[in-house]
Amino acid sequence: MDQACLTFRDLTLGYGSHPAVHHLDGVVRRGSLTAVVGANGSGKSTLMKGIVGALKPMAGTVTKADGVRIAYLPQQSELDRSFPARVVDLVSLGLWPRRGLLGRHTAQDRAAVAEALAAVGLEGFETRALDTLSGGQLQRTLFARVLVQDAGLILLDEPFNAVDAKTVGDLIALIKRWHGEERTVMVVAHDLDLVRHNFPETLLLARQRVAWGATATALGPENMARARRFHEAWEDDAPWCGPDAHHHAHDHGHAHHHHAHDADALASANGPKAA
Repeated sequence: MDQACLTFRDLTLGYGSHPAVHHLDGVVRRGSLTAVVGANGSGKSTLMKGIVGALKPMAGTVTKADGVRIAYLPQQSELDRSFPARVVDLVSLGLWPRRGLLGRHTAQDRAAVAEALAAVGLEGFETRALDTLSGGQLQRTLFARVLVQDAGLILLDEPFNAVDAKTVGDLIALIKRWHGEERTVMVVAHDLDLVRHNFPETLLLARQRVAWGATATALGPENMARARRFHEAWEDDAPWCGPDAHHHAHDHGHAHHHHAHDADALASANGPKAA
């Protein structure tokens, strides 16, 4: 039996009294590479924040295997790009779990930072100010920070947004490198073609688990249509529901949504709501 890196048991996460992820059960295997997909507001970023502990469960649990360090890359929109720091400063923050924020960096640490910058194609960018970087350069810098963290569990929230195609390809190569090193990687993504070509497993969310498994199956037409129906059924002010109700409470009265949608319709269903 594959060893679990993360285990979700009836996990419900949300903000205030409004849940965004409902009653999630499942296991993320050690060494797996999983895409997390769904329309905006489907709970993808909320799940990431629940895993890292930024959000406490409203119900249920998320359990991390003992001894597993987490590296978390949030969405670029959550970062303050005006902060007066250099590329090397941001990347070096990845060392703090081992050194502490006030710990002195060793020659080995400085070499690790330089190696990480070279791996993401930013050799010579050490002293560049963050506010002078393009979107792609900033994302490469953030990936370099993940590299120096040397974590067993890597969580990436929308890492391909607002970056050029060349950067996307380079970042995918790094993700596959981590997968080859048997690290556990979960990536929130919107581009379903990119997911189909590069991610062996997919968790499809619509505030609840719609499908989870081999990507070709999880993103099949029936599951995509179900995700669309579930997403449309939820209301922003929906109250918290108890465990006994979650299997059926939000799929009644929506027979008029049962027409088929193209699998890629989910990508275009993204509205202004945050995931």
